[in-house]
Amino acid sequence: MSNDTTDATGGEPVLVLGATGKTGRRVAARLRVRGVPVRTASRSSPTRFDWSAPPATWDAALRGTTTVYVVPPRVPGPVHDFTARAEAAGVRRLVLLSGHGADTWGDSPFGLDMRSAEDAVRRSALEWTVLRPSNFAQNFDEDVFHPALLAGELALPAGAVPEPFVDVDDVAEAAATVLTEPGRHAGRTYELTGPRALTFAEAVEVIARASGRGIAYRRTTPGEYAEALVGEGVGEEDAHHVAEMFVLMERGLLAATTDDLGALLGRAPGTFEEYAVRAAAAGAWHR
Repeated sequence: MSNDTTDATGGEPVLVLGATGKTGRRVAARLRVRGVPVRTASRSSPTRFDWSAPPATWDAALRGTTTVYVVPPRVPGPVHDFTARAEAAGVRRLVLLSGHGADTWGDSPFGLDMRSAEDAVRRSALEWTVLRPSNFAQNFDEDVFHPALLAGELALPAGAVPEPFVDVDDVAEAAATVLTEPGRHAGRTYELTGPRALTFAEAVEVIARASGRGIAYRRTTPGEYAEALVGEGVGEEDAHHVAEMFVLMERGLLAATTDDLGALLGRAPGTFEEYAVRAAAAGAWHR
């Protein structure tokens, strides 16, 4: 059975890569609600897509689509091959998920994958748009920070420099908007942040209040954090990559908020407090 959805016009599907991930599954759902045909692709989707597989295997996912939502792999390079194959397959538009302030990361070893992907889409002949969200609020209940919060203490190498956490639902809504407005966002880069920056200690305090649990925040060093992640089963390379993100954040270059997300949504982005209330009500931090 195909996993393409169809609308009344019989239009070509939007290809959503990373369709089982935090943004991909939300983008696909929003496109469907808008009546837009969708082809979901990932390593576990009916339309299989694997960044580590030979590029020729990507052609089946690309066939018959003109618009692609791209969540890049965690290694530099493959998006260059992907854009070439996308052009050959007749794709006309790419919307790329990247990271907040990627052009300010300088000599940091963090985010080489995202910077390589940005270079690939900008060098292509396709119409492109880059979305650069800050850290997702949902990292606290769907990702790497969640187990520590359940255990009662989150230890990170983050101090007084705040982070403008963004609600991934808002990011997905912005992506769906860009994907369904061809031409309007061509060649644009949008920095997507929440409306207010909080320190990680402040974010944990909000979560503690919303959940009604005693959850503490403790500052640690990047090395200690990477070592702890490895102890939890995270690969050593991935652990050091995450730790380097905090080194980058401590420079303070990514702490400012922007108006880009509100402009795309036509409303104010959701606050971290609103996210925490919603997640707590769903039992995210109840053991």
